[in-house]
Amino acid sequence: MAITKERTEEIVIGDLQEAQHLFERDSSYLKIIGEHYGADISGRGNMIRIKGEEEAVENSLHVIARIRHMIASRIRLSERQVRLVMSLIDQGKENLLQEMEDDIINFTKNGAPIRPRTLGQKLYVDTIRRNSITFGIGPAGTGKTYLAVALAAFALRNHDVQRIILVRPAVEAGEKLGFLPGDMQEKVNPYLRPLFDGLMDMFGPEEFTRLQQKGQIEVAPLAYMRGRTLEKSFVILDEAQNTTVEQIKMFLTRLGFRSKMIVNGDVT
Repeated sequence: MAITKERTEEIVIGDLQEAQHLFERDSSYLKIIGEHYGADISGRGNMIRIKGEEEAVENSLHVIARIRHMIASRIRLSERQVRLVMSLIDQGKENLLQEMEDDIINFTKNGAPIRPRTLGQKLYVDTIRRNSITFGIGPAGTGKTYLAVALAAFALRNHDVQRIILVRPAVEAGEKLGFLPGDMQEKVNPYLRPLFDGLMDMFGPEEFTRLQQKGQIEVAPLAYMRGRTLEKSFVILDEAQNTTVEQIKMFLTRLGFRSKMIVNGDVT
């Protein structure tokens, strides 16, 4: 008969802000870890108490230590993030977590680092860096557009490209908007708002406006791309599922020297 050894460990969190991150959402992160490893984990005040079998407590301590390191690195926690940490540690792939933490894509205007938050995002970012054309496929909210914009802003600041070109098919979302007043730029702005929001985060409103006026950030509906050759540009086509076969072929053949193209869409 196997004899299991019980163990109890207590962790004191010295930083109140770190404790708030760990215990937020009614300590759900600690509950997820406890349920995964079969340990009893509770958090109160600035103390975490772990009770269970030796291996369960050891694994829980390992995950909590990694999560605390992420908090110290200003990485936002989420339930998905906690489950990813446990999965990679269980598979012996903790080095991938470190690679994700070390990979700072860019900084926002406020100085916050932008990193890939999942393995899929890490693969996406590395693929863009290595290739001239990248297709990003995934549902809304998976970070395709934001990460592409962050990489584009970095390339422009680093003088790897001379301009950023934002492209989107002008397709209405289920309702007829009718006539839109203004020049072409003002007409297409509503369709490109998600791309603008990302660039505003990187550059701030003043620099973003200045770069637009200098032509270093250009906005164009897909229909206006015909006949152009895009040299030394970082080109992002968003919502590509709304394009026709002819449009996507036309777009891909615009690629010029020292340029990158990102084609993002949701096949569902």
